[in-house]
Amino acid sequence: MKSQWECLLENLGVWEGSFTNFSPQGELLQDTPSILCFEGLNNNQTARLTLRRFPPNQPVNELIQEYNSLSRSLLFFDNGAFSQGAMQLGLFSQFGAEFSLIYGNRRLRLVQLFDKSGQLDTITLIREHLAETNAPEKPPLTVNDLLGNWQGEVVTIYPDWHYDTYNSHLEIQLDDSGRLSQKLSFGSRTITSTAKINGSIILFDQEPEKQVQVLLLPGGASATSPLKVQLRQPLFLEVGWLIEPDLRQRMIRSYNDKGEWVSLSLVTERRVA
Repeated sequence: MKSQWECLLENLGVWEGSFTNFSPQGELLQDTPSILCFEGLNNNQTARLTLRRFPPNQPVNELIQEYNSLSRSLLFFDNGAFSQGAMQLGLFSQFGAEFSLIYGNRRLRLVQLFDKSGQLDTITLIREHLAETNAPEKPPLTVNDLLGNWQGEVVTIYPDWHYDTYNSHLEIQLDDSGRLSQKLSFGSRTITSTAKINGSIILFDQEPEKQVQVLLLPGGASATSPLKVQLRQPLFLEVGWLIEPDLRQRMIRSYNDKGEWVSLSLVTERRVA
């Protein structure tokens, strides 16, 4: 794999897009156009980020940051995809993470935040494309878009920067009662689960204290998370992106039952049936 800094440089460019805020129930709250300029300085030894957001009827919001090293809470993949977020779930503290997927001239980023009581609070979807390139808007993700058999290649990176690669198989279908049925296989493990569908929300509700929600979003995106994060329970946060009808990427940030961040996985999967 490349160095983490080399992976970061895959994101250089001027990215035009928008920040779209949603409630935990998927209600659109606000959409704010944005321009993000990410440039290398000093022969790419330093990186500068300039983010301008243009909220309606308000002054332009500008953020400038420079980097010459990377936080341990941030990990990159070879293609420039990354995630940064909390390294530890704690009592009475805000918790969350940012994810960024990249494909060609487009990026899809997602921020999931939980309030101090552990409840899912806000979701921000950021859809971007390189300036002066054509990037048709993808329609909102639907349940039918997910049905089928998906073969995946998984790269998992750990906080100490070592990594594993393996294959996965995901089967998603609807049962006779209209519930979604999912079977995920990787390595020697197989996980099966079912969920009820309510509009743009898929709710895995088999364990009332551990309910996990998949929120279907514009641009072929999905956001997966517990409705509430709790101590002494392992958890994961995930973003998904349907790039093409039969090509999907997912990124998963996993935490153990001590609330410690333990891994970051990038799944690239193709529908085979």
